[in-house]
Amino acid sequence: MIVEQASAALLAAARRPFEDAVAMPPSVYTSKEFQEREIETIFARDWVCVGRTSQLAKSGDYLTYELAGQPVVVLRDGEGSLKAYSNVCLHRMSTLLEGTGNKRSIVCPYHAWTYGLDGKLRGAPFMEATTGFCKKDYRLPTVRCEEWLGWIYITLEETRSSVRDDLHLLEEMIAPYQVENYVECFRETHVWNTNWKVLAENFMESYHLPVCHLRTVGGHSKLEEMECPPGLPSFNYHWITKEASLAIGNAHPDNTRLDGKWRKTTALISIYPSHLITLTPGYFWYLSLHPTGPDRVTLLFGGGLSPEFMADPKAEAYVETLKTLLDEVNEEDRGCTEKVFKGMHSNAARAGHLSYLERPLYDFTQYIAERTAGFDRVFASAAE
Repeated sequence: MIVEQASAALLAAARRPFEDAVAMPPSVYTSKEFQEREIETIFARDWVCVGRTSQLAKSGDYLTYELAGQPVVVLRDGEGSLKAYSNVCLHRMSTLLEGTGNKRSIVCPYHAWTYGLDGKLRGAPFMEATTGFCKKDYRLPTVRCEEWLGWIYITLEETRSSVRDDLHLLEEMIAPYQVENYVECFRETHVWNTNWKVLAENFMESYHLPVCHLRTVGGHSKLEEMECPPGLPSFNYHWITKEASLAIGNAHPDNTRLDGKWRKTTALISIYPSHLITLTPGYFWYLSLHPTGPDRVTLLFGGGLSPEFMADPKAEAYVETLKTLLDEVNEEDRGCTEKVFKGMHSNAARAGHLSYLERPLYDFTQYIAERTAGFDRVFASAAE
């Protein structure tokens, strides 16, 4: 009943015209049952970012991730290809690897069944007397894994369209940056006490910058400079062109790839469901979110510099400046988003009207409504 009521209220919000748009109803954030539906209809089916390919540079490099309750390991195999497998032993179902690292093979910590980097079972101690057992019958199930502009994505949905097909328009839009060549300098995992959609929406709009980020980037954020066009099926975005307060916010003098306004333009990109990117001429940072409950979200946080700034003699100082700033920005965002989630539990909580600067939230509402409640999204090209 809670899911049906939340879905009905969500559909009502999604059907409003943008000029009269309101935020999503509180129940779609606070309901455990609705979050379970999101796991089933969104995170078990869509592409989710798990990091940058540079983290898996060498054969045997791996990372682990839990996607929609399913343990997954992503690794660089012996042929240099990215592969993803179920991170569960085919013997007694122990999880195999934890965290990140490098392995020449995958050894189960329970009974030492050993798998190669190709997922095939290589060794199983004391199984010779089991007449029905044959090593070649055992191979870790594969999970779909793709690379896009230096990021790694995985999905549990076998028939899902490819990342490149989903994002080819975005790839064209941001091609001048050549983000695939940016260098990741830090990567961390955090858990915040808020709903994943609250944090995603916080990243999608810059309306909050002058207030929430008054001590950091807020004073340099001119809302009148923001461009918030309608989103597209797999992502939404907005732009700001400005003279950055930090040298790394604009193009490096040695950057000959960017011309004109591109040397001062920042792209703020939200790839559904939960990959959030700030891309500037000099640096990038990103979040990838996954709910662990309606009130908790695990966030992968990473960032780094463009090749020109990495080649600069002051690269180390630039990295330190960026990390310090983003840590402060994250702390401000954590305070704001946890306050929002707390307020959503109030009996007086109501979804208010959106500003034109919150256009991406309207698009996100329709995406969530499509995935969870059957809303039919219509885009300009389809309507003409």
